[in-house]
Amino acid sequence: MCGFAGFLSRHKHPGDAQAIATSMAARIVHRGPDDHGAWVDSESGIAMSHRRLAVVDLSAAGHQPMLSASGRWVLVYNGEIYNHLELRAQLDAEGAVRPWRGHSDTETLLAAVDEWGVVESLKRSVGMFAFALWDRRERELWLARDRIGEKPLYYGWQGESFLFGSELTALRAHPAFDAKVDRGALALLLRHNHVPGPWSIFAGIRKLPPGSVLKISANKPDAAPLSWWSLAELAERSVANPFAGSEEEATDVLERLLGNSVRGQMAADVPLGALLSGGIDSSLVTALMQANSARPIRTFSIGFAEKDHDEAQHARAIAAHLGTEHSEFRLAASDALELIPRLAQIYDEPFADASQLPTCLVMQQARRHVTVALSGDAGDEFFGGYNRYVFGPGLWKRVAWMPSFVRRGLGAGLAAMPVPAINRAFGRIAGKAGIALPGEKLHKLGRCLRDASSLDDLYVGLVSGWRDVENMVVDGFIPPNLLDSRETWPRLSDPVARMMALDSLGYLPDDILVKVDRASMAVSLETRAPFLDRDVMAFAWSLPMSMKLRDGRGKWLLRRLLDRHVPRDLLDRPKAGFAIPLDAWLRGPLREWAESMLEEGRLRREGYFDPKPIRAAWAQHVRGRASSGHRLWSVLMFQAWLQQQGGSA
Repeated sequence: MCGFAGFLSRHKHPGDAQAIATSMAARIVHRGPDDHGAWVDSESGIAMSHRRLAVVDLSAAGHQPMLSASGRWVLVYNGEIYNHLELRAQLDAEGAVRPWRGHSDTETLLAAVDEWGVVESLKRSVGMFAFALWDRRERELWLARDRIGEKPLYYGWQGESFLFGSELTALRAHPAFDAKVDRGALALLLRHNHVPGPWSIFAGIRKLPPGSVLKISANKPDAAPLSWWSLAELAERSVANPFAGSEEEATDVLERLLGNSVRGQMAADVPLGALLSGGIDSSLVTALMQANSARPIRTFSIGFAEKDHDEAQHARAIAAHLGTEHSEFRLAASDALELIPRLAQIYDEPFADASQLPTCLVMQQARRHVTVALSGDAGDEFFGGYNRYVFGPGLWKRVAWMPSFVRRGLGAGLAAMPVPAINRAFGRIAGKAGIALPGEKLHKLGRCLRDASSLDDLYVGLVSGWRDVENMVVDGFIPPNLLDSRETWPRLSDPVARMMALDSLGYLPDDILVKVDRASMAVSLETRAPFLDRDVMAFAWSLPMSMKLRDGRGKWLLRRLLDRHVPRDLLDRPKAGFAIPLDAWLRGPLREWAESMLEEGRLRREGYFDPKPIRAAWAQHVRGRASSGHRLWSVLMFQAWLQQQGGSA
C-alpha cells in the first residue's frame, strides 16, 4: 500500500519541479513510510512522486516511480494486484517479458501494460489499486482506479497545472492549488455525511470514479473519465441470468470463491491479521483465514462501555471458538475527545460517518502488531445485510395505502417523540424483531415518512441526513448526484436489488471504503476486503433474493456458510453495526466542544452555514427532544476540518 502525487503542466516545468513533486509526496508519508522517490521530465511537463509501504517484495526492486522494461511507461501505483503471479505466468507463456527484476506487482502491472495495453491489463487484474501512468512515447497521462473504488485518486486542473494524487493534502502542496470550498459539495456533505464522488470539497478537484480511466495530455486537457468496468452493468447482467443451483450448491460455490479470495489476499511479506467485529462478515473472513493458516491468526476488535453499542464480547467469543490470537480495545468518550482534533487531518476532507472514531482506534491498535489486516467490508451491500433491505419494503406495504396526509402525520408523530421515550415504548418489541437501537432508527423513519411517496423515496430518505441542505449552506446548491439522478439508476425491477446496487455504487465507495482507507493509512496499515473480489461480486449479484433475505433477516447465504465454521448461537442477535453512542456523548462529554464549534457568531463569521436550523437542531438535541447527533456530526466535522485548514479554505 502506498501513496502518490504529481502534476502535468501545459508548459515546461520550472527548475523546482522535482522539489514540488517531492513536497507533494511528503504530505502523505503516512501512506508510505518505507521509501520515496520522484521522477521528472521537464521537457514533457510531467512530474510524479511516490511514498511506499512495502508489503510485497520489500527489496529495492519495488521502488517507485518505476519504469517499464521497454522504457516507454513510468508508473506510480497504490494498491495490491492479488493475481499478479498469474499474470506473470501468462506473460511468460507468451514470451513477452525479459528477466524479471523482482517479484512486486508493480513490475507485473508495467509488463502487462507493455504487452496488452492499459485497459486490457486493468480487466485482467484482480485487486485494489489506483495509479498514474505516463506514456513517454505519446506524452499522455493515464489515471486509473479499481473496480469498486477501494483506493482513492483525486485530480483536477489548477491554473496551468493538472494535479493528481492519493489525497487532497498532497495536491495542496502544489503552489498553483486554489483552496476554494465547493458549496455544492458542502451541501452534499450535509445530506450524505460524506462528499460523494465525483465531487470533492475543493472546487475544480474531482475524484476519479471507480472502474474508470482518464487519459489526458497538455494538448487534450478536457478529457472525461471512461468506464473500463461497471458494477451497474454487472448487477443488471447477473440478475438477468441468476444462479440456478440449489442452496447447498450455492453455499459450496460461495465457500470456494470467498476462500480463494481470502487465500489470495493473505499473500504478504509482512505480518498479517484480521479486523473482527463479531458480525457475520468479519467472522466469516476470519474463519476462512484461520482455516488457511497453520498457526493462530491475529484478530482485533473494539468495544464500548455503553452496553447498547458494545459487541466486543461477541467478537471475543468467536475468536475463542476459532482459536485466534485476539486483542480487544475499548473506546471511551475521553478517547473520542483525543481523536477529534486529528480527524480532519486523517480524513483529508470533511467526513462525518461517526463510526470513524472506533475505526481509527482499532486500526491504530492493530498496526502495533501487523502491517496488513483483512476485513469483512461489502458483505452488507452484496448479500443484503442492512436492515433497510428487510424492513423498508415491508413497512412501505403497510403504509402505502394511506392517504399522503395520514402518512405525513404518522411520520411527524414519530419524529416528534424523544428517543428515550421510543426506546422505553418499543425497545423490547424491537429486540425480539432483531432491531437494535430502535429509538434512533424510528426517529429517522418518522422524518422519512413525512416526505415519501414511494419506496424509492423512502430509501433516499433513509440514507440521507439533513433536509433542504441547499438552503442551509450559504450560496448552496445541489450538484448532480446518484440519488437525485434516478434515470441513471441500474435497471433492476426488484426494489431491494435496486437499494443494494445504489448502496454499492455510492455508500460503499464514498463512505465505507473511505472510512477504512484513511483510518488505516493514517497509521500505515494496509487493509484488504475479500468480499470485493471480482468473482465474489459477480456471484453475489447472480444469487436470487431468496438466498439473501429470508425469514425477515438478511445475509441468509452468508449465515449458512458461517454455520460450517461457527456455532449459530454465537451470532444469533440483532445487527448493531459499528455505531457509537454519539447522541449521549454530544449531550455529555463532547458537549462543550460541540457548542464551541456550533456557536452562532462563529457560524456567521465563517460564512458557510445559516446558523438558524443548526442552532435549533442543537437545542432540541441537548434537551433530549430529538436525536440529531448524526446530522450534527456532519456540521461538526466540517467545522473541525475548517479549523484544521486555518479557519478558511
